[in-house]
Amino acid sequence: MNFKEDFLQLVWKYQYFDRKNLQTVDGQQLQILNVGFHNQGEGPDFRDASFVLDGVTFHGHVEVHRLASEWRQHAHGGDPAYNSVILHVVWENDREVHRNDGTLMPTLELKGKIFLEIWRNYENLLDFKSDLPCAHAFQSVPEIIRFSALEKALVERLMEKSKLILSILDVTKGDWEETAYRWLFTCFGFKTNSIPMGELAALVPYKILQKHRTQVTALESMLLGQAGLLPEKTEEPYAQHLIREYDFYQKKFAWSQKLSRQQWTFLGARPSNFPTVRIAQLAAILSKAPNLLQAVLEESREFSSFKKLLQVEPSDYWQHHYNFGNPSEKVASKGISRQSLELLIINFVIPLWFAYGQYFEQTDWQERCFDLMQTLPAENNYIIRKFAEQDWKAQSSFDSQGMIGLYRSYCQPQKCLSCKIGQSLLKGQSK
Repeated sequence: MNFKEDFLQLVWKYQYFDRKNLQTVDGQQLQILNVGFHNQGEGPDFRDASFVLDGVTFHGHVEVHRLASEWRQHAHGGDPAYNSVILHVVWENDREVHRNDGTLMPTLELKGKIFLEIWRNYENLLDFKSDLPCAHAFQSVPEIIRFSALEKALVERLMEKSKLILSILDVTKGDWEETAYRWLFTCFGFKTNSIPMGELAALVPYKILQKHRTQVTALESMLLGQAGLLPEKTEEPYAQHLIREYDFYQKKFAWSQKLSRQQWTFLGARPSNFPTVRIAQLAAILSKAPNLLQAVLEESREFSSFKKLLQVEPSDYWQHHYNFGNPSEKVASKGISRQSLELLIINFVIPLWFAYGQYFEQTDWQERCFDLMQTLPAENNYIIRKFAEQDWKAQSSFDSQGMIGLYRSYCQPQKCLSCKIGQSLLKGQSK
């Protein structure tokens, strides 16, 4: 019995078994009218199914297990959510299952009924030892199905990020300006410092920075001070000035909490990605954008607009320093690189658009996201290279983000039979 429960779920969903003269294990004639809606959340596997049992029509839910005894192992008997289950579909009926009222649960055993070709496809086409279990069969899957799988994974990925943004919106009590600001900081931390960046934004409200946006040094002093990244002792005039500025603002706004240097990652990060440099770049961006949300939603519709918004030069000091102390022999920063800019559009702008449209129920924002992603080049990381090695190359960020979603949500956890590509391979030429 070398298969997962999701295999049986798919067998039931698409009826990949012999339905002639179907009977339950206790001999009742079974006619399936509706397999039900596949439930991906908590509760029974299929909702709102219907079938005829010995001439009587039943409506309710269906639960699928490899062994009938798993009903008790999973404690379904004591869960009210399973009271409306009307059919138990199993590979092997190794024990009787009773409802809470003591009556026998109608059970369909699939052992010996599943189409042979389905078994062969499952065993031959899905290599669960591989990072991409169905990679060796990619080229046999119609392009329209691969595109559909990418699109589904991409939408799911955007939905996940949208949840994060909407959770920030909830914390800020519906303030979209503050939400956009905090999301910008989170994304500006990239993978290395995204968490402390988000925490920093929460410590320094956007409205305060807006009031001082014409003074870049004021922005730097507040942000670097609250980040805990200002030096304790220094002989540098500029650093001393920032320390005095921060001391003033800390007292003015009665800030009692700040981050510590230990919360930031410097080790292993490229100097251009040091949090000190990123915060200086953020200060420069905020000083040039009088209204961040409006700039992202209305003024920025193409790459050149985002470049104008985000690719600004930091103050003179940070053009020659990666950190406080010795200056760099070469130019440290002239603003963010084109590659970083493209990543910010993908991770900051597009999810913000998506969440905004979702919140206000304006579906055109989703299409706007897709249109922009198809104009941006594909990312180049180890996941995208895995697909490229199988001759499936990403042509745009639409493709690369979909591939990242496929890999993380389906390939890694081996949820192949929830993926349209895996489902297509399983089906093969079966009828």
